[in-house]
Amino acid sequence: MKLLIDFFPIILFFAAFKLWGIYTATGVAIAATIAQIAYIRLRHGKVEPMQWLSLGVIVLFGGATLLAHSETFIKWKPTVLYWLMGGTLLLGQLLFRKNFIKSLMGAQIELPDAVWRQLNWGWAGFFSAMGVLNLWVAYHFDTDTWVNFKLFGGIGLMIAFVVAQALYLSRFIKEGEDHPRPEDAQP
Repeated sequence: MKLLIDFFPIILFFAAFKLWGIYTATGVAIAATIAQIAYIRLRHGKVEPMQWLSLGVIVLFGGATLLAHSETFIKWKPTVLYWLMGGTLLLGQLLFRKNFIKSLMGAQIELPDAVWRQLNWGWAGFFSAMGVLNLWVAYHFDTDTWVNFKLFGGIGLMIAFVVAQALYLSRFIKEGEDHPRPEDAQP
């Protein structure tokens, strides 16, 4: 369910684009992101900083797209968001000696500090590369191809990166202690 909520705006953007074009799709993406944030706030009581940032970027770049009637702004939106996320990871590590990936995931998984640093650098590099790739597709292909890439290429590359990362991290995951199962209990 969380995955559906996370991808809700982009799926609606894609559908609206296919039915009505880029400007309607942009308005739908803004409205869907606002609805997403409202749902998260009501359901969980807390909205993560990156979700607020995403809302701000879609309102700013989507709004500019609608006001200027230029699709260039909405095409820049993913790149700006990717670069802000990657830049946050880099600045956190370099300036503040804070690993934000560890802050986000540290309660779920125990890893050596060197692996957390590699993970942080990996995500920063991934976000930087995705920003460049988004611009390349936006400026070398038509809008229909860019929208298809935004949904299928962007999500596909994210999934591939997460799977590769999980395979890498599996080497560092400690086996849990053997806990007796209820059916194995002696009477």
